Amino acid sequence: MKPRLNKLGGAEWAKTKQKVRKRIKDIADKLIKLYAAREEAKGFAFSEDTDLQIEFEADFPYQETKDQLSAIEDIKKDMESTMPMDRLLCGDVGYGKTEVALRAAFKAVLDNKQVAYLAPTTVLTRQHYYTFKDRLDKHGIKVELLNRFITKAKQRKILEQIKLGNVDIVIGTHRILSKDVLFSDLGLLIIDEEQRFGVEHKEKIKEIKINVDVLSLSATPIPRTLQMAIMGVKSMSLLETPPANRYPIQTYVLERNDTITRDAIYRELARNGQIFYLYNKVEDINIIANKIQRLVPEAKVCFAHGKMSRIKLENVIESFLDKEFDVLVSTTIIETGIDIPNANTLLIHDSDRLGLSQLYQIRGRVGRSDRIAYSYLMYAKNKQLNEEAVKRLKVIKEFTELGSGFKIAIRDLSIRGAGDILGSEQSGFMDSIGIDLYLEMLKDEIAIQRGEKVDPDEIVTTKPTIKVQVNKYIDDNYVTNDFIKIEIHRKIANIQSREDINSLIEELKDRFGIPSKEVILYMYEKLFEYLATEKGIEKIRETKNNVSFILSKEHSNNINGEYLFMKANDISKFIRFTYRLEKLNIIIDTIKLDKHYLFYIVELLENM
Repeated sequence: MKPRLNKLGGAEWAKTKQKVRKRIKDIADKLIKLYAAREEAKGFAFSEDTDLQIEFEADFPYQETKDQLSAIEDIKKDMESTMPMDRLLCGDVGYGKTEVALRAAFKAVLDNKQVAYLAPTTVLTRQHYYTFKDRLDKHGIKVELLNRFITKAKQRKILEQIKLGNVDIVIGTHRILSKDVLFSDLGLLIIDEEQRFGVEHKEKIKEIKINVDVLSLSATPIPRTLQMAIMGVKSMSLLETPPANRYPIQTYVLERNDTITRDAIYRELARNGQIFYLYNKVEDINIIANKIQRLVPEAKVCFAHGKMSRIKLENVIESFLDKEFDVLVSTTIIETGIDIPNANTLLIHDSDRLGLSQLYQIRGRVGRSDRIAYSYLMYAKNKQLNEEAVKRLKVIKEFTELGSGFKIAIRDLSIRGAGDILGSEQSGFMDSIGIDLYLEMLKDEIAIQRGEKVDPDEIVTTKPTIKVQVNKYIDDNYVTNDFIKIEIHRKIANIQSREDINSLIEELKDRFGIPSKEVILYMYEKLFEYLATEKGIEKIRETKNNVSFILSKEHSNNINGEYLFMKANDISKFIRFTYRLEKLNIIIDTIKLDKHYLFYIVELLENM
């Protein structure tokens, strides 16, 4: 498959930028309208805090963090304005997002408005329901739960009460987005982990949002949501201060050992706690569960994985939550959305096979109470770990604090791109010029349309752009988990040598099997981009039979020609050189090559 190459500053590159700029004008126009719509839309201006609000907040059994207080102040200001709130509250596991949401909900109810709290799973809705009831019951606030576990008869009664305005707060899954859920006077919509809802549900959310205050909660927001916050379409509050009375998770990296596994489980059982055991192979997860049952006969062991039916999976999680089981053997489905403060020991069967961000997310399942939590990152006995795996495990062992979810999301935005702010239609354009330049051009276009002085041609990039017609995203058949995909994209983006490529291929082979030719080509493309900048390639020309790389005068004059010629001869007999106007021209006859020319040019550039 032949790539299409554009020389920087050439006609093709200018044409690509012009095409993108035209599309960006449309987006900027929509964005300006979106800003204007937000400013012009008339929502409900909530009252300032009353004594009841102050009394409710004083009931909070913990000391608020500085970030919590700041976020609460921001949210109240938004709510007291006539412009509908659209705020993203970004905070890691255990940083107090729920308490902030509770205070916003209480404020809404005091002004006789209803609140809808939308969460992606029945387990989460149940957890939030009990948290809200626990805090709000004594204030006479009526909280109801809507999910598929509620009987049809009870659902009908709840829906009637919502319609009459007798229910103050409804907590539910996407069930609360159904047509038969009619609010008497909805004032606040709280969305927990929006990225886990489908397109259809998000469209329904958009309809509800028009004149209602919206608070979105997330530990790792999707790139598009984060991009909106960066652009100012959404407001954003960050919770970055760890809560008091939380201990660092005691993390151990060690060879797998039955004695240690048994002792770790017994230690947790001795304090009436529960245990997560992560094993990421569906086909024999039941064998591992049986083995643990034999190791610790007193323990009640269950297992869960993503290929179970939704009902069966949720029933297992519910049973574990109800303390009917002591040990949950699970795949990476426990990575998000399960809040079980009583589970404070985690054992990971093959920790060397997981990416850093995924290890971080999974470890966040424990250490969510005032108990010291333990995390055992295990790997096969006598296994020789590669350098990357050693580094990952070393970092996760040292980095025991919470708080990197937002950084992961920022990295996700820069690595994968986001599709445009208003939808996915622009993703192809982002691919053609890159996320950074795309965002820069978009910001400039918004400034132009607002009447500010900007010269769009001042936007430059020093990096040649290579457009290879292959899928640069990791195929779902190869890796299904998004966090692992983010980690792989990050690793590819950071490639600076063929040694890096070989190391990454070995790591992927060990974890997921041999990567596809497209993924390997993607790695070489990234390395070429890096080397082209380092080695001073200023133009790239492609014809039917060959491709030429023209170096700058400065770099051309500093090259040892004899050494380069010998190296090129070792690499391939189809590499030749010309020297014109003090510039070296490397020509590769592509029609005669056995493999993609990127493999040859990369090897040559590394030797320059």
